[in-house]
Amino acid sequence: MNRPLSIIHALHKNRLSTGSVVQMAEAALVQRRRGHDVVVASRPGGDLEQLCRDGNLRWLPLPLRHHLDLGSILALRREMVRGADIVHVHKGLDHWLALAAAAGLGPRPRMVVNRGVSFPLTLSNRWKYRHPRVASVVCVAEAVREVVARTGHVDESRLTVIHGGTDTDRFDPRTADPRAIRSELGLPPDGLVISTASARSWKGWRELLQAYVDLTQTNPELWLLAVGCESQAEIERVREAASSSPARDRVVALGIREDMPDILAASDIVVDASWDGTGITGTIREAMAMGRAVIASDVAGNAELVNSSRVGRLVPPRDIDALKTRLQELISSRQLRESLGRSARDRVIADFSTESRVERLIELYYQVVRDNRARPGRSPENNEGA
Repeated sequence: MNRPLSIIHALHKNRLSTGSVVQMAEAALVQRRRGHDVVVASRPGGDLEQLCRDGNLRWLPLPLRHHLDLGSILALRREMVRGADIVHVHKGLDHWLALAAAAGLGPRPRMVVNRGVSFPLTLSNRWKYRHPRVASVVCVAEAVREVVARTGHVDESRLTVIHGGTDTDRFDPRTADPRAIRSELGLPPDGLVISTASARSWKGWRELLQAYVDLTQTNPELWLLAVGCESQAEIERVREAASSSPARDRVVALGIREDMPDILAASDIVVDASWDGTGITGTIREAMAMGRAVIASDVAGNAELVNSSRVGRLVPPRDIDALKTRLQELISSRQLRESLGRSARDRVIADFSTESRVERLIELYYQVVRDNRARPGRSPENNEGA
């Protein structure tokens, strides 16, 4: 089968500063370029809308306010009735609303559900993953697949691992401008910058801050950049935590940025010290594409990305001493940082690019459609109990 597919992507988040939005948007754009009929359903007002319009993607603005949003349910249903083959939902709210919209429609459309975090499924949400409408759950890492199978009691045949992808043309060190970022943020040209993303508690920024403060006692050239704080309150939280340190003036907290390639290019070492919830850390994948030396906590699927000491370093979660040891190792050797960065970019290009991810998604969609046609006793009049 090689006919064009009709695909609906549904995601209530609408800002390109969010990893799930970037992953969905990049997949939808590539699928559209390959000739498929793609519509993106999301909330209006974010920069996702303009990206879709610029990329010739059909745009379906929906409020997607809550689980009982009847207007969104009816609008999704109308789009499904047009002949959708696949509805790809990317978050829990979208999953719920799409199931409600498809109630009683028969075997089409089939649903593909993304699972990008390693939090256990619970009694309140596991039913959605076992619903007969759901043909496949796309897990971003093998570790996520294991959690979904174990805590959700989802049949293994429904679970597929497709790693997140990175646009290696956008995240390319040859096209970035680190000097402009350093000038904007007041970072010295010769200072060594350690960066991390997000100030949510489980992202491990407090553990990184403690390791950083200890290291500044013998490495006074160190700077710490915390980017992607989702609110002013998060920025103030980072500043308050650093306020008692002699290095407080070298801790920079930023909100959400749209120039992440340049931010990462201005960094020497990129760290993700998450200790819960993560799938595979997107910032680490992007930093590797930018040729940066990375340190990631050995949780969930990070070891599937940082799979050898040639491409980066892994540390046990919440082990501040181990984190300090790895940081000092990289601080002490520019040659090592550059060697890791070169191998890291090769790793992402080979196995974690957007193109390779989309290829696997399209293969999965076609398989779902083939399997649906082969299901015995199914016809458009059948009701699946959705």
